[in-house]
Amino acid sequence: MVVEKTNRVPIQTSEDVVRVRQAVRSDATTLGFNLVDQTKLVTAASEIARNTLDYGGGGDLRIDHVRLGNRKGLRLVFHDDGPGIPDINRALEDGFTTGGGLGLGLSGAKRLSSEFNIESTVGSGTTVTLVRWSK
Repeated sequence: MVVEKTNRVPIQTSEDVVRVRQAVRSDATTLGFNLVDQTKLVTAASEIARNTLDYGGGGDLRIDHVRLGNRKGLRLVFHDDGPGIPDINRALEDGFTTGGGLGLGLSGAKRLSSEFNIESTVGSGTTVTLVRWSK
């Protein structure tokens, strides 16, 4: 996978979550994603950005324009230095939440992505990486 361009968006406030959505939509449009794929990617990004802020205490997003052969895509890498996720498998179950939400953020973002990965260490933070390929 070749990275052709990278953008960074800090996630420290609720307004930053809006900026994440705007940046992801803009980059997806630039790469020629259709409206359905743009919406899926923006929805996934919004969920993970909100988790980064609410559960990770803030962090940042790195948006990579990637290419693999003839395929173009966006790789979104969210990182925080928060408390971490003690049980990733449980956190990915529909309905599981440690907050007041529906417990569909991580699992929903995973379903909306072509590729999805979480790395987390309790006490050291979490990195969520998702990729969506343009059709």
